[in-house]
Amino acid sequence: MDNRDFDQQRNMDGNGNPDGGAGRQGNGRNRFWAGVLAGALVTAFVGLIVVGMSAGIYIFGKKVLNHQPGAQTEGRAPAISNGTKKPEGVDFGRVTAKMDLIQQIIGEYFLYEEDAENVEDFIYRGMLAGLDDPYSVYYTKSDYTSLQDSTKGTYSGIGAMISQNRTTGLCTIVKVFEGSPALEAGMQPGDIIYKVGDTMVASESLDVLVNNYIKGKEGTPVEITVYRADKDEYVDLTVKRRKIEVPTVEHRMMDGNIGYIAVSEFDVITVEQFEAAVDELQKNGMEGLIIDLRSNPGGVLDGAVKMADYLLPDDISKYDKGEGKTLIVYTADKNEKGDVYTASDKHELDLPVVILVNGDSASASEVFTGAMKDYDRATVVGTTSYGKGIVQNLIPLGDGSAIKITTAHYYTPSGFDLHGKGIEPDVEVELDEKLKTQAVVKPEEDNQIQKAVEVLEGKLGK
Repeated sequence: MDNRDFDQQRNMDGNGNPDGGAGRQGNGRNRFWAGVLAGALVTAFVGLIVVGMSAGIYIFGKKVLNHQPGAQTEGRAPAISNGTKKPEGVDFGRVTAKMDLIQQIIGEYFLYEEDAENVEDFIYRGMLAGLDDPYSVYYTKSDYTSLQDSTKGTYSGIGAMISQNRTTGLCTIVKVFEGSPALEAGMQPGDIIYKVGDTMVASESLDVLVNNYIKGKEGTPVEITVYRADKDEYVDLTVKRRKIEVPTVEHRMMDGNIGYIAVSEFDVITVEQFEAAVDELQKNGMEGLIIDLRSNPGGVLDGAVKMADYLLPDDISKYDKGEGKTLIVYTADKNEKGDVYTASDKHELDLPVVILVNGDSASASEVFTGAMKDYDRATVVGTTSYGKGIVQNLIPLGDGSAIKITTAHYYTPSGFDLHGKGIEPDVEVELDEKLKTQAVVKPEEDNQIQKAVEVLEGKLGK
């Protein structure tokens, strides 16, 4: 799954009960919060993940981290030579002296045996958590190995998409894939993951939750306890892990020659699948297109750029940074330096387009939507998107561990900084309340899809 930053998220605003037993009704919500907030002090890592995959927008150096089978990052951590002035920041002389004092106290008085490796890892975790940025995270050697494994297209998991609220730390199911073990076990969108086995994971880092707790050997069961806020109840689920191949693009022709393409995330392979879907629908007489990006957490920046490039003409000189070309997105770091991405594939789609988004549509989804909206090439329908307009670099540290750190803002062609704000729809429509916890929703009963159809029919004069 992939990483995101949530201001608004369904069923993640804090209800529950940490005791897992008696007293689950009524005052259970207050006890749940007490446990969650205590756990959040230890594990202050936030993100969004589709089980077994990585999301958000990641760039290593100037390379996009490709989420495809066998893809790996390359490179080393930046080094500071002896002759280089150290950057301003933490006074490590003072910190080291204090840590030496604490270590002496531990050695003399601590009742139990010290796990030195674990203590060291938490020092590094604390350093990144102290940046007060939910996207800057330290990965231990095992965490980083699991993260790299999760970029492969096939994995043994449960077939659900999970997000983590940056404020509460709660991990919530936002999508359950058809035919998945999660669906078969009765998991629903909106379920808050409370425990895995006997371990409380309500505030665990999402990367660690997915890779260390939920994923596992094919055919093995995983016991997951979820909290359903709408019913104020805990539900114990047994999910049997199996190989999961998450489809990134699905398409069909709807009534009235309206094409429909659902994109679950932006990956390198997604581009080819998306282009093939557009081509096939056009051959079958498509007159208008709905692109469904609801609950799409993002992914590879290059994927979003290429997909927008496939729909947009190359020569819209509306914005200066494009220098005569169609500007798709640009980035800027703390020194106002960055990259500019423009259209160049000599292909465009000259048909009415509607893009569906919701509060779980993040990052690369917002890059794509922002570009299409800025050029008036699509009508956006749904609810305000997530609002993640920053880029992370994933940097190996040379000893098997790594850090993910925020390095830049990205901007839509018009210069809009959507971070923390999201993209507002042109036509706002909430998903019907009864559908929010329904695992599989058919297009004909999905009121947001039906509104998109209505908007397209209006453009087509039907």
